[in-house]
Amino acid sequence: MRMTPAVVVLFLLLLLTWLLMSGLDLNAARSDRELRALDEFSQLERGLNREVLTARAGLSLNYDALAWMTDAYDDSLNRLREAAGSGSEESAAIEALATRARRQQDLIERFKSRNALLRNSFAYFGIFSARLGAADHMPLVAAATTLTAAMLHLTLDTSPAAAREVKDRLEQLARVQSPPGDADSIQAVLAHGGILHDLLPATDAVLKALIAEASTREQDVVHAMIVERQLAARTSAGRYRLLLYATSLMLLGGLVYFGLQLRTRAIALRRRAAFEHAIAGISTRFINSQHYEIATHVESALEKLAKCIGADRAYFVVAAEPVQVYRWSGEGVEFPQGWPEHALNLATRFDRGEDGIIHIPKVRPSDETMNPLVDAGLQGWLCIPNTCGKRAEAVLGFDALCVGALTQWAEFGLFRMAFDAIANAISRIVLEQEKQRLQASLQQARRMETIGAFTSGIAHNFNNIVGAILGYTEIADARVRSGGQQAASLAEIRRAGERARQLVDQMLKFGRRGEGRRERICIKALVAETKSLLAASLPSHVGITVSETSEMTVVSAEPAQLQQVILNVCNNAAQAMDKPGLIELHIRVREVTDVLRIGRIGIGPGRFIAISISDPGRGMDEAMLQHIFEPFFTTRPDGNGLGLATVREIVQEHDGAVEVKSALGAGTRFDIWLPAVSSNEPISASYAPGVAGRGAGETVLVLETERKRLLRHEEILAALGYEPVGFTELHEARQAYALRTRFDAALVCHQPGATSALDFATALHDIAPNLPIILATPSARDLNAPMLAGSGIREVVHHPLTSVELAGALSRCLAASVAPQL
Repeated sequence: MRMTPAVVVLFLLLLLTWLLMSGLDLNAARSDRELRALDEFSQLERGLNREVLTARAGLSLNYDALAWMTDAYDDSLNRLREAAGSGSEESAAIEALATRARRQQDLIERFKSRNALLRNSFAYFGIFSARLGAADHMPLVAAATTLTAAMLHLTLDTSPAAAREVKDRLEQLARVQSPPGDADSIQAVLAHGGILHDLLPATDAVLKALIAEASTREQDVVHAMIVERQLAARTSAGRYRLLLYATSLMLLGGLVYFGLQLRTRAIALRRRAAFEHAIAGISTRFINSQHYEIATHVESALEKLAKCIGADRAYFVVAAEPVQVYRWSGEGVEFPQGWPEHALNLATRFDRGEDGIIHIPKVRPSDETMNPLVDAGLQGWLCIPNTCGKRAEAVLGFDALCVGALTQWAEFGLFRMAFDAIANAISRIVLEQEKQRLQASLQQARRMETIGAFTSGIAHNFNNIVGAILGYTEIADARVRSGGQQAASLAEIRRAGERARQLVDQMLKFGRRGEGRRERICIKALVAETKSLLAASLPSHVGITVSETSEMTVVSAEPAQLQQVILNVCNNAAQAMDKPGLIELHIRVREVTDVLRIGRIGIGPGRFIAISISDPGRGMDEAMLQHIFEPFFTTRPDGNGLGLATVREIVQEHDGAVEVKSALGAGTRFDIWLPAVSSNEPISASYAPGVAGRGAGETVLVLETERKRLLRHEEILAALGYEPVGFTELHEARQAYALRTRFDAALVCHQPGATSALDFATALHDIAPNLPIILATPSARDLNAPMLAGSGIREVVHHPLTSVELAGALSRCLAASVAPQL
């Protein structure tokens, strides 16, 4: 992972700050506070002991100084704890010191209590002893004097012997027969002497314990730990200061290095800017030039670029038919034969750098791959290729005939910009040629559009005539005896009418534009259905075979149109076969990774379904192949020239392409490419038309704006066994429906672009939602499923009407309307 400059700078700042803080020994102040607190603690401890001894000697009048020192003693211990901090290594030693301090404080409190009693008893003992010493009774005076001496000795020596001496003197005084006036004094002396006898040894024992506790061992341990840590911190700080110094030296070296790098980069940027300026000048010249001047400007650009790097030859080669070469060479330098055309093949043999550029500063003859360069007289080679797959489409090359000539320029990646500028300029020549070709194609397309519009107009008018022929033929056929000559003639008339109807339908499909309703269909299922249709219509000497792939073959298309494509191509194949043979259909799936040219159209990239239809027929020559998709072009006397034109039109509307390969006597192959879609979604199922049957007197409402066609429709319905009720006006049909309470079905005749029939169907559906409505239309291109469903239309039949199609639609509608009542 590469670090950004901001991250590097932040890291260095944090490193230097850490080294600085570590080198400053910030814990020195803490250590000093600990040492000061420890010294104060020691001083206060000594002061307490001194004050206790002073109090014992009776030199202190009160305990104020002792109380103050005790509080200061506790405060110093707390400051020592705060300076050390919780969790530090000195905490245990400080707690041991605190334990000893608490024991000393307990002893001091005990001393204070006993010493107060001692002083009080001493005062009373002295007063009453003085009274007894001044008495007139000599035995009493002697006993009091010896007691006072023994008590004085006990104050100095609290040994058991001195204590027994005091006890004996107290007993002696108690046995003296004293005058009645001294009895109270004797009792007071005996009482306070007994207290002094008990307290003096106990108080001295407390003093001895206090002196024994006054040890510096714990202070020494804490002091040693603080000093040790302080020395370690100073040593560590010294190392960090040394590391900080070393890091500063490294940063200084880095600054010098980056300064040199910036200087080098600035020089490279100036050189790059100069080169980009030269490329900009070349591009500007290309932009401002006419297409016929580009070749001269390309040679001038090659000369300028070659002089920038000290090359002796420069060239730009484009892989085309034929190969296009633009070249420049220095004075007295010639191009060897076959060079630089051979550079196109060599560009794929050498390893390229990260920028896709081949740079060989020195050509070594010992390497076999270098032999073509040696043959061309090269000592150094720079090649900027533009590859597609395993071949190079174009190369920009520079040849050096002297060793080391191409090493003075370091940024060869900039030549990719030069390559693009020259390639774009050369592309302008191709685009100008393509523009002229497209203009010619546009003129042809406009002519074809005019033909299509003209064809559609003729077809619509001709459709009415065909409708009349077929309608009256069916009426006449219902009134003649079957098997007779008249029935045979009517049958021929009907077949001719049906053929004319098919021709009109092809003309309409060719002339109209726009897409029909697309469905997801399986090509294999569609081909299987089409094969069954072809099996009944193909000549007896023509067979058909289908080879399928195991992969899913799903496309988005209009089933009827796609089936018409296969039927038209197969019928053409059958008509081209004079001898018995097979029409072969191959279905395969192709993955196109790049734009693939099929005929005159480029497709891809993506997944495509390819349908190949081959026949061993007569075949076609090149002249015929140029015109087979043109409308009304045919080589058969009975052909109409619309079959293949419709095929190409339908395939292109489905974003596909058609390619034809043929030769005289070698048969013909049509390749139909259609874009595949995902097979995860459900595929539309095809439904067979219902079985046509005769009516049983059901009443059918008929709306037709033209009177003659209305009469013909009524005769067809009557012949099928239905009772027709026809109208030419919308309001008449509404009034009739309002007056008549029973209609079994309705037939509405629709003309493309008109809305009255759909409006009537909608109004009728609002009044009678369960009434089945059939729409007769010559073209369903203007309609869509939501529009039909909203109008209540259940079936759509082709206009002009045929009895078979109309009977099937009526049978299905009536069966569906009766089903819910069963």
